Amino acid sequence: MTERARSAGIRAVVFDFDGVILESADVKTDAFIELYAEHGAEVTDRVREHHLANMGISRFKKFAWIAEHVLGAPIGEAEGAALGDRFSDLVLAKVLAAPFVPGAEVALEALGRHGLPLFVASGTPQGELQLIVERRGLQTAFREVHGTPREKPDILHDLLDRLALAPDQLLFIGDGLSDYKAARATGVEFLARDTPPMHDEWVKLAVRREPDLMRLPEVIAAW
Repeated sequence: MTERARSAGIRAVVFDFDGVILESADVKTDAFIELYAEHGAEVTDRVREHHLANMGISRFKKFAWIAEHVLGAPIGEAEGAALGDRFSDLVLAKVLAAPFVPGAEVALEALGRHGLPLFVASGTPQGELQLIVERRGLQTAFREVHGTPREKPDILHDLLDRLALAPDQLLFIGDGLSDYKAARATGVEFLARDTPPMHDEWVKLAVRREPDLMRLPEVIAAW
């Protein structure tokens, strides 16, 4: 990598969505628990644990894991689709009403005003993600939004190629281990949204972290 590339600073930012832009991470945790409530507390405890350990991963991958490892029977395509529909019904209205993460609106406006290209890479299905972004009036804030079935490492690799960026010129902001792993897999810079459930993990991993987006423009400027 050239000295110019190393000293160029952050040239584009990719955000996870739930728990980074909107305070919607708990909405989806509650939905997973409700979806499997009929199976009892032992099952919902394991479902919750798996979901929290894999935030940002496609819900359909979680359904398949829960079916095989918790309920003891593989899930069919039709059953997975039905669970996905029920999950969307449980979360959509609540996500649309969720407050912004503190500082998110101001940070997006400030970064956009300075010409920094902004993107989303989320574990939410593409169509649902686009609907939420549009309904929350965020379609002009982001150059592109990417949801599942695309994987986050693939999205990051694609952006690096199309934007002709060195990995240290792209910043990924996330709140889950899947976000951190995607950043590590692609070599891009990573900033963690520091929440109580993940705080100890972020400290152990020694990653840069912020409790919200209040200081984001200055953090990026000084990166």
